[in-house]
Order: sequence, then structure tokens, then C-alpha cells
Amino acid sequence: MSTYMPKVEGITRKWYLLDAAGKPLGRVAVQAAVLLRGKHKPIFVPHTDCGDHVIIINAEKVVLTGNKLDQKMYYSHSGYIGSLKEVKCSTMMKTKPEFVVTHAVKGMVPDTVIGRKALTRLRVYKGAEHKNEAQKPEDWVL
Repeated sequence: MSTYMPKVEGITRKWYLLDAAGKPLGRVAVQAAVLLRGKHKPIFVPHTDCGDHVIIINAEKVVLTGNKLDQKMYYSHSGYIGSLKEVKCSTMMKTKPEFVVTHAVKGMVPDTVIGRKALTRLRVYKGAEHKNEAQKPEDWVL
């Protein structure tokens, strides 16, 4: 019996819709990362990009458990001395909730070429409306 190796040309990519309203951020991010990598498929192999497209809606309604809303910080640094900026998660959720969800998913995909390619298939929207109706996404139940 030989081992099955999927070809890039033979991979079909589906579109999935995740609703983040009222769900913990980590749970949503894990499901998105699994779908982006293709780990839910029986043909999954770690060295081939066989993942699907993921649309996350209601990013502003995602739940952060514990004191994360007040204690979690997002850092950015331009490379210049003294230019470290830090923003609280509560502020970021008010201004850019899409960034919070994308950042969580980014931490759960591998930091390789395949992981960066998978992140290009992620779309996060603040509200319940999204621009990808033409792709006919399937609802994915968390």
C-alpha cells in the first residue's frame, strides 16, 4: 500500500463562514486556523497547502475571557530607539476588532511560507455583512 500525496492542481478550495458573535476569541481563531491549513480534510499533509478560504463575521462581538480585555496589550515597534507603542486590547476592540481576530489566527498558523499563504485566504469583517456572497460560503458551526 502506498502513501497518498495530494497534488496542488487537484485541491479544491471551499469557502467557509464563521460567526464570531458571542464566542471566545481563541475558539474562533483555532477553527479558522484549522480550516485555513486544511487539517479538517482527509487528504491533509503538512508540506502541502490544501486549506480553504475562511470568512469571519461579527469580529466586534467576539468574547475575551478573564481580564484579557484590560490586561492584554498589543505592541508595535518601528525599529527606532524609543518607538515602542503599546495599545490595550479594549482600545483595539473598539477601533480595529478585525486586527484582534486576525492577530489571533496569525499566531495559530505556522510561521512558514505555507502559513503566510494561508493567511491570504482569511477575511475578517467587523459586522454581519460581508463582500463574499458570490462565492457562496458554507456556514461552519463552532
